[in-house]
Amino acid sequence: MLNSKKNINKRLLLIGIHIVIGFLGTIPIISKLIFLTILFYAFFDVFTKKNSNNEALLWSAYFVGAEVFIRMTGALVFYETGKIYISLLLILGYLIEKFKNVINVSYVFYLLLLLLGIVFTRIPEGESLSGAISFNLSGPISLGIVAIHCYKRVITNNLLKKILFYSLLPIFSMVMFMYYRTPDLSEIVFTGSANYYTSGGFGPNQVATVLGYGIFILGVFIFFKIRLTGSRIVDSLFLIYFIYRGLLTFSRGGIITAGICLAVLFLIITIYSEKGIRSFAKYIVMIGFFVFGAWLYTSGVTGGMLDNRYAGKNAIGVKKEDITSGRIALFENQLNNFLDSPILGIGVGNGKYKREMSAKKITAASHNELTRLIEEHGIIGVFSLLILFFTPLTNTIFNGDVYQRAFLFSFFIFWFLTINHSAMRIAFPAFIYGMSLIKIEGREYV
Repeated sequence: MLNSKKNINKRLLLIGIHIVIGFLGTIPIISKLIFLTILFYAFFDVFTKKNSNNEALLWSAYFVGAEVFIRMTGALVFYETGKIYISLLLILGYLIEKFKNVINVSYVFYLLLLLLGIVFTRIPEGESLSGAISFNLSGPISLGIVAIHCYKRVITNNLLKKILFYSLLPIFSMVMFMYYRTPDLSEIVFTGSANYYTSGGFGPNQVATVLGYGIFILGVFIFFKIRLTGSRIVDSLFLIYFIYRGLLTFSRGGIITAGICLAVLFLIITIYSEKGIRSFAKYIVMIGFFVFGAWLYTSGVTGGMLDNRYAGKNAIGVKKEDITSGRIALFENQLNNFLDSPILGIGVGNGKYKREMSAKKITAASHNELTRLIEEHGIIGVFSLLILFFTPLTNTIFNGDVYQRAFLFSFFIFWFLTINHSAMRIAFPAFIYGMSLIKIEGREYV
């Protein structure tokens, strides 16, 4: 049982270890040694056990939660290590496991379509072609590999909760690291923009995305009465603190996405549950209370700037012309580039350089994977998106009981919303998309 004393003690020990790792992450050489050791052990574990218990998926879940923390501490071998490592783990797991799922041809076709875009890549002289391709395609390619591995893979209910827990562990480390790396809040000047100081000195968008995933997992555990620590109060305090740290980043996308996905999960199960709405009302109200309390406190310590940030206002309370932090201008530019070259697109990685040379001088890389695919891959990108949308919707989400649909639809929305505000900078969108393709064995009633 998930709530047995033995399992609770094991979870407590692992959480404690990862909180300590968060502190040790402030020492770069120790952080690097820890994660290199875990990297090698994960491969060893998958290989020796022949992926008999989905070890590849479990370790992938772990590194999805750890990737941003590893980047923050400088422990990566190279920047895209997370996506590449997860891809290699899942390929290894698939090749050596005894019983293999049937490969979905749609995702093989999707990968081939992505690779075709490389042929039309033309970047300015002096720029790194391999760097541009790696930055833009490592995420989509890893998504294809995760999708092939996960498609209709049977996952027990207990294994699903274990996968979520594995993802959560390194997020505890990241939160602890952020605590030590954040200056006294009274020394920080909060504005209407995302804040690097409260994000552990790293990109707020990526940090908030992973924190949002942690909030989602903690919300799921509380909703399904799975005790992390044996105490509902302590588990609730963890959730409140995660929400608080997420709000402090002033990066809205990851936190709003987590809230929407939790709401979708709760709503689907609540509406169709045999126990009715009353049975779940207390959990929905409780989590809503946590959010409200964390919001009031965070708004107070930031001098009300949190309210301005989420209302799309600047530091003096004036409504911004563009509350999307420049994403609308990027979208319009990408759409124009697609219309200029609709068949083959402008080539992988070319969007950023073309914007730099334009009169508007928009230098930012795309934050939206949908528009990037269309801009850089043209009609090929459109076909790729159709595959990504319709395969999980037709083959998985609409073929299962309410419990399965609630989780898989939440995972699918998590992927969709994340790639719309953070593209595929990290491995998380690829992984959570793959999770929308699994088959959950054994229904749980709460």
